[in-house]
Amino acid sequence: MSHHSAPWSPSSDPADPRAVEQLREKLEPMLPRAIEDLSALVRIPSIAFPGYDRAPVHESAEAVASLLRDAGMSEVSITHVDDGAPAVIARRPAREGMPTVLLYAHHDVQPTGDPASWTTDPFEPTRSGDRLFGRGAADDKAGVMAHVTALRLVGEELAELGVGVTVFVEGEEEAGSPTFRRFIEAHRDQLEADAIVVADSANWAVGTPALTTSLRGVVDLTVTVRVLERAVHSGMFGGPVLDALTQMGRLVSTLHDDEGSVAVPDLVRAEAPAVEMPEEDYRRDAGIPAGQPLAGTGSLTSRLWSAPALSVIGIDAPSVRDASNTLVPAARAKISLRIPPGQDPAAAMDALVDHLERNAPRGAVVEIERGEQGRPFRAPADTPAMRLARSAFRDAWDTEPVDTGLGGSIPFIADLLEVFPGAEVLVTGVEDPDSRAHGVDESLHLGEFSRVCLAEALLLRGAASLPRREV
Repeated sequence: MSHHSAPWSPSSDPADPRAVEQLREKLEPMLPRAIEDLSALVRIPSIAFPGYDRAPVHESAEAVASLLRDAGMSEVSITHVDDGAPAVIARRPAREGMPTVLLYAHHDVQPTGDPASWTTDPFEPTRSGDRLFGRGAADDKAGVMAHVTALRLVGEELAELGVGVTVFVEGEEEAGSPTFRRFIEAHRDQLEADAIVVADSANWAVGTPALTTSLRGVVDLTVTVRVLERAVHSGMFGGPVLDALTQMGRLVSTLHDDEGSVAVPDLVRAEAPAVEMPEEDYRRDAGIPAGQPLAGTGSLTSRLWSAPALSVIGIDAPSVRDASNTLVPAARAKISLRIPPGQDPAAAMDALVDHLERNAPRGAVVEIERGEQGRPFRAPADTPAMRLARSAFRDAWDTEPVDTGLGGSIPFIADLLEVFPGAEVLVTGVEDPDSRAHGVDESLHLGEFSRVCLAEALLLRGAASLPRREV
């Protein structure tokens, strides 16, 4: 098959099968270089968490900036606000009257945990079959490279059309995007766009693309249960007073009913999704043994995407190794509540606080410190950008895309919608259920990566038809 096809012209139909095949042929010889560039990014341990060396995060930003310059972006800068991690902004402004598309990804990664638990070195990208293994290979350095590769494919055509493109690659997403809102407000003029593509989600399965149309939000808090002024001998004083760990256990046991559903009153449950996940797939991906009952009621996707989910994610308490025969005077726990679309985070926080205070165990004082609040997200079902994205996905995968939810949260999407009202947000991604983002042996399916790059190039080609947002 020849890779020297006639160039696509602005008058061509981007959904025409011949035009799609020409672009696919143009992409094929670019993929080895894209994988090499991705591998070079994976080798940089760009962990932005407190306590980690920040030098690799700066090195990663420099590498991303270089890639975007190479892809033809005319204005490339590395910047940050306050003490935030470095982010990359690359722009090619739109011609007067033409729309602008903002492409988002992040170049920081999660910590690896114990490297010995990985099959291969987490920061030495390793190819095995159709997959590339390494920390950040999927989440989200593949998202960065999908943007770069799409620009290599159709960047010159976009310039001819006058479509504006801005690439925003954040450097602290995995650490919670602590300066995100301040950053986009400080750089509002550079980041203004009519459509925003967030490449930080997952497809339904290898071979089946997805648009993430709903995301759960999150609220968290720290609760302290206090029973004594100081630790005392459990033999001499135990009986009339229960230790703080026992009282904490009694308190957190009120958060779920006997079936495992969240028992906090007044929380929203959204409409159940149209698609369902096979239980065996969920058990495999989550590592749940066969025969172990699952928590909650309703379809799996409703429990994952449209129902609240509550977890105790940490407890401060004496370790077993350091335990002594004393009554523990106080215990702290961090509680995380995922909330579905339609739930106001402030109302969810109030409901959780009220539940904990009303269920304070007899003989214990409950103190609560409110934490993070992140809004859920639901995309409009039928908009020009959504129709364009579905068409691009259909052509790239040769199958119909599905609308899915995500049980996790991307709270900064609410910030994007508030700072850029009227802009359409498309949540896409390069991951699949076997990518193990954040986990051991994270990997990218290279066939899916190719289709993601093609789909984004098709989307950008069609962006000239998008309406300008109303400010």
